[in-house]
Amino acid sequence: MTIGLLAARSPDLATHTALFGPLPNSLQPGTLTCLLADAELAGKGGAAFRTASKLDSVTGRRAVVIANGSEGEPLSQKDAVLLEHAPHLVIDGLLLVAHETSSREIYLYAGERQLRFVRQALEERRSAGFGELPVNLVESPTTFVSGEKSAVIGMIEGGGALPRDRFAHNTSSGLRGRPTVVQNVETLAHIALIARYGPEWFRSRGVNGGVGTMLVTISGDVAVGGVVEVPMGISVAKLVSGYSRTDSAGVRAVLIGGYHGGWIDAVELSATIMSTASLGFVGASPGAGVIHVLDHSRCGLQISADIVQYLAGQSARQCGPCVNGLPRLAQALSEVAYREGRTHSEDSIHYLADLVDGRGACKHPDGTARFVRSSLRVFGRDLRLHADGRCEVGAHMEATP
Repeated sequence: MTIGLLAARSPDLATHTALFGPLPNSLQPGTLTCLLADAELAGKGGAAFRTASKLDSVTGRRAVVIANGSEGEPLSQKDAVLLEHAPHLVIDGLLLVAHETSSREIYLYAGERQLRFVRQALEERRSAGFGELPVNLVESPTTFVSGEKSAVIGMIEGGGALPRDRFAHNTSSGLRGRPTVVQNVETLAHIALIARYGPEWFRSRGVNGGVGTMLVTISGDVAVGGVVEVPMGISVAKLVSGYSRTDSAGVRAVLIGGYHGGWIDAVELSATIMSTASLGFVGASPGAGVIHVLDHSRCGLQISADIVQYLAGQSARQCGPCVNGLPRLAQALSEVAYREGRTHSEDSIHYLADLVDGRGACKHPDGTARFVRSSLRVFGRDLRLHADGRCEVGAHMEATP
């Protein structure tokens, strides 16, 4: 029987226990951090920060522990599927982290539908007499920035889910000024499995030098989409070919990591694997585990312009780059993509991206600028065609009056 994050056929406690066995309860302080360091587990929320390092920074400080299941990324469904399919695995990981950090204050932050599954799972555990620490449930709004760590903390404190301009790291001063660990729910589920089966088991699940597995959401021009668990190190070409409607020649590009991720041109797929280092060479990262396939029937430049327009509308509107910079950037890309008004060059759009990069109160402008640069890198020829009134999708474009 294959053990994995989505291996349980039902989210109930009996199925969970029969498949995974009881939660280890004899781990001495510091043991879990060592296991995670040996496993080389990186966070699955987007930043890929080493999990052991995060826990080590709050050891012995009675930290607040938060499970982050907010999924504002429109192309990602992995956290929602995990919470609905395996809530007990997430709760196991959350309680293990709480024990490791001597925490007495635990939260799980997710959407309303997902919290229903978590609430039922917690009730099952109470009825079974587990006697565990209480987990406070907080509903997340459905905005793009709602899952950013400082936005998560702000929402739990009773404010809005808006990113903050923070000078102190959350592990030093987070929820109400206390040391705070925010872990993505997939990371916590991996922790629950590593505690049971060990770091060597986790590392061995990767291929081509990759470590462990991750959940990805496959969408776009595919025969069948959805959430699957894949080994780190798998070839992106192999991954895409298993779901694409056509052979690799029919793929134009693949968006990796989500709206703050990056496009990979079809010619780069065979040389790229699912790893931070390999994806970094082509300006992408595993990010939120998004794999969005684009074939030759859709214009990549228009798709990119629509995404940047969305991102501009999803900003927190707390600083100049979000209030002024992102709308200008979105307008410039849209004008080229849809032949509306002034024609912009690659240089002028790069200039606008540079204006917002690194100047925001949070990382939203940076992620948007990164996505724009990726779009220009992969669809630069399309931009020049559009400026000339043409498009690869359809021989000729008419300028909008």
